[in-house]
Amino acid sequence: MISNDQITAQLPYCLTGTDFPELGEKYEGKVRDTYKKDGKITLITTDKLSAFDKHICLLPFKGQVLNGLTKFWFKKTKDIYPNYITSYPDPNIIVGDDCKPLMVEMIVRGYITGSAWRAYESGIRDFCGNKLPEGLQKDQKFNEPILTPTTKAEYGEHDESITPQEIVEKGLLTQEQWDHMAEASLKIFKLGQEITTRQGVILVDTKYEFGINPAGQIVLIDEVHTPDSSRFWDKDKKSINKEYVREWLMGKGFSGDGEVPEIPQDVKMETARRYIEAYELITGEEFKPVSGDQLSRIKLNLNLQ
Repeated sequence: MISNDQITAQLPYCLTGTDFPELGEKYEGKVRDTYKKDGKITLITTDKLSAFDKHICLLPFKGQVLNGLTKFWFKKTKDIYPNYITSYPDPNIIVGDDCKPLMVEMIVRGYITGSAWRAYESGIRDFCGNKLPEGLQKDQKFNEPILTPTTKAEYGEHDESITPQEIVEKGLLTQEQWDHMAEASLKIFKLGQEITTRQGVILVDTKYEFGINPAGQIVLIDEVHTPDSSRFWDKDKKSINKEYVREWLMGKGFSGDGEVPEIPQDVKMETARRYIEAYELITGEEFKPVSGDQLSRIKLNLNLQ
């Protein structure tokens, strides 16, 4: 585990964003800058932290952690489901096929927590088409993982929960596409849980995104099993991801509406530490950061000098 001094020293070098017109048309997402050109997509993961669909703050090495975990998981899952990746030219970068995104986010939940628990606690028993029984307790494990899909919102907007029936009725997916993605999501989640269990980590829930590649095939896109797209607990059900920041924000009365409270440095440092801890706990490997000026390094690795 790297030291707090190393994390603090990287603060001035947090990657806030990029501007590389040579890479093609740019789209700025919650945490990634995406460039499209000649059938390829280049995703540069910044150090921005997003929660409640809002930009919260910058965290040292967060982009490298997310990219490293995505690389780890795409390599682990590629034998059971195809993805869009073609190369990893930099610790913050993925290059892949330019796919047409399917506008539904596939949320898989192994436990009732987070927004699912808040809905349940408010009296909702039909959650995204899942009939939930009475008597569930917070953080209780489901007998089998459930799917609770959402619409894929534009940046700054909120994702909306939706049922599989509504997805098909609204024309977001065909029934065949839904069935295919549902089966794939549960399969990938099962593998994720098997791997994390061996590491003493609980994969609580996650989101998957899918797209259609140039060959017309549905493939896994975006990221897989990162602390941004997933919730992880240790064996004592202690959060090891950005839920720490979510809980801090909710303690300040913020849950997505209004102005984001200023995040103290100690909260940033602890959150960064937890991201790095998550990487090491999930992969079983030491996180080896590349410190210093990230923009210069990225330009060099992409031959943009």
